[in-house]
Amino acid sequence: MSLRTTLGHGALPLVLLCSLTAAEAADIRIAVVASLTGPNASAGDQVRRGAELAAEDINAAGGVDGSKIVLTVEDDACDPKQAVSVANRVVGEEIKLVDGHVCSGASIPASEVYAESGVLMMTPASVNSKLTDNAFTKGWTTIMRFYARDDAQGALVGSYIAANYRGKIIAFLHDKSAYGKGLADQVRAHMNAAGVHEILYEGINPGEKDYTAVVTKLRALNVEVLYYGGYPAEGGLLLRQAADQGYKFQMVTTSGFVTPEFWSIAGPAGEGTLFPFTSDPRRLAAAARVAAELRATGFEPEGFTLFSYATIQALAEGVRRAGKVDAAAVARALRTGQPVDTVFGPVAFDAKGDAEGMTYDINIWHDGRYAKLQ
Repeated sequence: MSLRTTLGHGALPLVLLCSLTAAEAADIRIAVVASLTGPNASAGDQVRRGAELAAEDINAAGGVDGSKIVLTVEDDACDPKQAVSVANRVVGEEIKLVDGHVCSGASIPASEVYAESGVLMMTPASVNSKLTDNAFTKGWTTIMRFYARDDAQGALVGSYIAANYRGKIIAFLHDKSAYGKGLADQVRAHMNAAGVHEILYEGINPGEKDYTAVVTKLRALNVEVLYYGGYPAEGGLLLRQAADQGYKFQMVTTSGFVTPEFWSIAGPAGEGTLFPFTSDPRRLAAAARVAAELRATGFEPEGFTLFSYATIQALAEGVRRAGKVDAAAVARALRTGQPVDTVFGPVAFDAKGDAEGMTYDINIWHDGRYAKLQ
C-alpha cells in the first residue's frame, strides 16, 4: 500500500512516517545512462544488465551498510544533445552517482553538467582521453572512468599496423565523432611515428545506408588495409558493400566492435576483422561467479557488461568509505583509498580518475564470434 493511499484513509502515526522517510533517505540512488536505442543499443544493453545484476547482488548481501542501491535507467542514444538533457534530468532528480555514459561523444558534454552540479560520473565504456584529461585540467574530481583510455588503444593498434602491414596500402576512415576520430588520430599518430604512412585519411557521414562511393574510392586506390574509427553499424556496412563489389580489404578498427551487432550487419564479410578490447574479464577468477549468473539468464557477459558491474561495485564501495552519498567525498575515497575489490580484482584509480591496469588485446572476428588473436 502506498503512502499516498494510506494517508487518504487517515494520518499515519508520526513515528511510522519518520521511519518511512528515513528508509527512503537511506537508499543509494544511481543513474545508469546508456545507449538503449539507436545503432549502439547492444552496448547500452550490456551496461544496463551489468549494473542491474551488480545492484541486485550488493542488495542481496545487505546493501551498503544496510542501505539499498536503487537504479534509475536513462537512455541517451549516444547522442550529445540527449546526453546533456539526460544529465540535467539526473541533476534535477538529485541523483549524485552515475554509471555512464557509453559513447565518448555523449560522456564528454554530459561530464560538464555533472561536474558543475556535484555529481559523480564514472563511465564503464568511454575511451576518449579528453574526458578525464579535461576534467583533471579543470579540477573536476567527480569525473571518472572504469575502462581503458584511447591513447593506450592507439599505441597498441598503431604499433600493430606498423609492424604487420608495413609496405601495404593503408587508408584511414572515421565517423567524425569524438570516439571515432579520436581513436583514428591516436592510431595514425603511433603508426606514423613508426615510419608507416597512410594513403588516405578522411571522415564519412555516420548513419547513412549506402557507402558504395566510399568503397569505390578505396578500391580505386588499391587499399589493402583500412583502419576505421567508429561504430559497428557503419563499419559493417563498409565491409558488406565492399564484398558486394568483390573487393576485400583487411579492416582494423575500434573496441566498439566487441558487440555481436557487428556480425549481424557485416555477416561473412566481417571475417578476419581485427579490433582491440581490454583483456577479457570473463577469464578472470574474480568474475567467474558473476559471469555464471548472467549466463544462467541466457545472456553472455561480453563487451561492457562486467565493466558496468564493476562500476556499480566501485561506486558502492566509495559510498561505504565516505560514509555518505556525496559525490566529492565518494570520488576522494576512491582516488586516495586502497584498491577496490571488483570483478576485475583489486582496482585503484589514478590522479585523473582513470582505473589503473586496464590493458588491451587484439581480437579477431571469426565465424560470428570474436576471440583474442593468438
